[in-house]
Amino acid sequence: MFYYQDFYINISMEKILEVKNLTKRFKQIAVNNISFDVEKGNVYGLLGPNGSGKSTTFGMLLSTINPTSGSWKWFGKDGTDTDTLKRIGAIIEQPNFYPYLSAEKNLEIVATIKGAPNSRIDKVLETVNLLARKKDAFSTYSLGMKQRLAIASALLANPEVLILDEPTNGLDPEGIIQIRDIINSIAKSGTTIIVASHLLDEIEKICSHVIVLKHGTAIYSGSVDAMSNTKGFFELRSDDKTLLISALNGLNIFSSVKEKDQLVIAQISEDISASELNKKLFEKGVSLSHLTKKKESLETQFLELVKQSNS
Repeated sequence: MFYYQDFYINISMEKILEVKNLTKRFKQIAVNNISFDVEKGNVYGLLGPNGSGKSTTFGMLLSTINPTSGSWKWFGKDGTDTDTLKRIGAIIEQPNFYPYLSAEKNLEIVATIKGAPNSRIDKVLETVNLLARKKDAFSTYSLGMKQRLAIASALLANPEVLILDEPTNGLDPEGIIQIRDIINSIAKSGTTIIVASHLLDEIEKICSHVIVLKHGTAIYSGSVDAMSNTKGFFELRSDDKTLLISALNGLNIFSSVKEKDQLVIAQISEDISASELNKKLFEKGVSLSHLTKKKESLETQFLELVKQSNS
C-alpha cells in the first residue's frame, strides 16, 4: 500500500505542468526528448541514479538552464516567467542561510525577498516541526533540521507547487522519515509536489506518480500503482512435478510456468485465488504440498523496466 493513498485523492485532473519533448545537450545529451504531465494535487517522483537528468530537468523547468529543444507549460502558460515562479517553491541546491542568525531571522530575510508576510513564518516552521527551535542559530542545527528549514523557506509564499531535489540526501534513517512525513503532510493540504530521488523506496512511499529516468531518457511515466500492477505469481510444490506443470499449462490462465529449484513458478495472466487454483488442480489429480500467491515488488518491476530499456 502506498502512503499517498491515505492522504488525498486527486479529483480535478487539472494539469499544472505539461512537458513536451524536452531535450538538453551539453557535450553529450543530459535530457533526451522527455514528455510528461503533472496533475494538480498529486506527488510526482523523478526517479533515477545520479547523472540521469533529474536536476537538469528541474533547471530547465525553472529557467535556470536553457533547453536545447522542447517546450513546457506551467498552469497552461508557455515557459517559466516571473509570475509563474511566484507560484512555485523550489529547493534545487542547498540554500544559503546565515549561520549565526536564528531560523526565525533567516526566514524573515527570505520572506522579504519573496514578498511573503512574516505571519507565515510560525506556520511554516510548525509544518516542518521546527517551531520550538525558531530562536536557535542555524549553525546549531543538524543536517536534517537544515533540510527541514529549507523546505520551510520554500513554503513561505504559500506556493501551489513544491519542487524538491533529493530532499533526503545525506540524512540518517530518522531524518529521512521526518522529511517523508513532512512531504506527506504538505501533500495532504493539496499542494502539488515534484520530488527527485535516486531512492526507489522513498518514491514508493511518498509518490502517486513517477517518471523513471535513465541516461536522460524517460523509460516510464505513469502512476506508481500501474508500475507495479501485475497480477503476481504462484509458488507451488507437488510430489509429481511433471503432472503439476502439465495441469497448470492446461488451465490457460498463466503467462508462463517455470521450474525454480524445488518449486514451480506460475505467472498469472487471469486472476485466480489460491483456494480456487488448489481446487482446480485437485480435480486434475494434483496434490500440493506448497501453494503461495505472491506479487512482485516495485523494485522488481523497476529492475525489469531498466532491463527492458537495455534490450
